[in-house]
Amino acid sequence: MNLVNRCTERGSAMLVTMIVSAALMAGAAALVSVQLHATRNAGLTRSSISAVHCAEAGLAAAHAAVAANHAQWNAALGQSTEPGWLAAVDHDLDGDGVADFAIKLRDNDDETPADPAHDNDLSVFVVSTCTKYLDTPAQISELVRFNGAGNCYQAQLGGCGGNANAN
Repeated sequence: MNLVNRCTERGSAMLVTMIVSAALMAGAAALVSVQLHATRNAGLTRSSISAVHCAEAGLAAAHAAVAANHAQWNAALGQSTEPGWLAAVDHDLDGDGVADFAIKLRDNDDETPADPAHDNDLSVFVVSTCTKYLDTPAQISELVRFNGAGNCYQAQLGGCGGNANAN
């Protein structure tokens, strides 16, 4: 009788050990998966922030060239490529010899109906697109107005301080 009881219990400890081992391995796999996901998300967040900084640097680099070439804004509006006069702007932020951003001009809605290829009010959007981080693209735009250069005279249209030509 003792021999019969022993034969029916054979292997039950092994079964319990295998179930516990499988549960521990499944838990470890889930933990590794969560950690890998968190690491990937942190990398994408870092890349996204860097892409925004890259696009902002593109705006800063192009600002002087855009202001200096206001007479050529209409020719650059509505184009799918960067204007040639922006070639003088250094597009390489990190010194690796590859352009890190692209600049385009976009017209503001200054007429009805909207004509994206013509500017009426000397105001355009400068759009900088970071091309360095392909996983997390970033685009920043800034409204730029050309107000002319020179001195302000009280008798000119609108006066200097909005005082309606106080002559």
